[in-house]
Amino acid sequence: MAVLRGGKPHTQFFAQRILCFVAFFILFTDAPGTFGQEKLSGSIQIVPAQGEHAHSQGVTSLQDLLKEAEQNNPQIQAARHGWESAKQVPSQVSTLPDPQFTAQQVNVGSPRPFAGYTNSDFAYFGLGVSQDFPYPGKLRLRGEMAKRDADVMRQQYESALRAVQAGVKAAYFRLSYLSKTLGILESDGQLLGQVEMAADARYRSGMGNQHDLLQAQLERTKLLREITMHHLEVSKTQAQIKQQLNRSQSSPDLEPADLTETALPYTFEELVSAAQAQNPAIAGAQKSVEKANLQIDLARKDFYPDFNLQYMWQRTDPAQFRAYYMLSFSVRVPIYRSRRQRPELNQAEADLNRSRAEVAVQTQQVSFELRTEFETVQKTAELLKIYREGLLPRVGHGVGLEVHEAPMLGKDDKGTLAVGMTVTVEPGVYLPGKGGVRIEDTLVVRENGPELLTLSTKQFVVG
Repeated sequence: MAVLRGGKPHTQFFAQRILCFVAFFILFTDAPGTFGQEKLSGSIQIVPAQGEHAHSQGVTSLQDLLKEAEQNNPQIQAARHGWESAKQVPSQVSTLPDPQFTAQQVNVGSPRPFAGYTNSDFAYFGLGVSQDFPYPGKLRLRGEMAKRDADVMRQQYESALRAVQAGVKAAYFRLSYLSKTLGILESDGQLLGQVEMAADARYRSGMGNQHDLLQAQLERTKLLREITMHHLEVSKTQAQIKQQLNRSQSSPDLEPADLTETALPYTFEELVSAAQAQNPAIAGAQKSVEKANLQIDLARKDFYPDFNLQYMWQRTDPAQFRAYYMLSFSVRVPIYRSRRQRPELNQAEADLNRSRAEVAVQTQQVSFELRTEFETVQKTAELLKIYREGLLPRVGHGVGLEVHEAPMLGKDDKGTLAVGMTVTVEPGVYLPGKGGVRIEDTLVVRENGPELLTLSTKQFVVG
């Protein structure tokens, strides 16, 4: 098949598969679960092939899809609204309670309002206002705690944003990979169709056997099945992207750009350091620790009393008495400390320990995911290089009843060439992206050495 196609189909096929896995590492250099709010330069990214543009006709830009997802995805919108809601809380909880206004009327000797003025000197009418004052520092601590809650909601929004972006990127990369492999598989299908026709012709002319024809038909059936499964994967991936973008499933399908490899310029330690500084999950856990510390301070202040200040004006018979003016100061004393304040403080300390443990959990989880993906990108990059540069066609093969048959000649092939065997020797040089040249000779193994059957010149000739 390599001779029929004039290239290295299996090398191209495997290189496309490896390139897809390398591209997946962008999910940890430019997406949610890893770095968070800032992007590292030089990360693996989607790049149009030379001579093309991301916005060319029929090709959908990944950056446009990410912007669309940020604006339209319901999960992101819900997280954003939750953050906006949490930002309104600090001013509410750090403000003094509303004052209480009082209107008072006292009678002596009659239940009817204002009837006492006619039969008692002690009847009066009063107006007053009172204000509660929490112990100094409590309101500030409640406001700071609410700010930490808002910070946590912000990090949850960032996590949701990056999770959706990661899903869009993964589906986009998968779609690009499937598009390329489908092209290769369909080309292979055409070649297998030609092979099947050739095997059928040889069988009908008596030069071949039925086994070769059945084998060609079986291989073509397997390939058609794989093509069908690839089309199914394309449909499922298209549906996934539309779901992330909040598009109708009946909307036109997307056409991705080609994938190209970009080297990862960071060490594992640099990636871990960047993740610890920027990852939303870690940042959210750290904000929870700050809130827990503030909660402990507030629980300690609850051991101290709160206050109330009240001012009253009272008027009785103005012809006989002057108005009364009263200022009252009251204290709410926490006397049930063992049942209320002490358990509250213990609860706050337990929440602090839990928050610290969650920071450690998030840090270890991110480090684990980074190590896994870092090793994956390193090994797949090595495999991609091998498939691109290190995989060479076999040096030659046997020639007999079939054009290609055993023995196969290559650096990994083992065996002994017997006298009388006819083989080919086909050294070649291939330059990735440019082309290659191959010289083919046929020879027979003799007792005293090979007998060359092809006598064409090996000198470079310009026609």
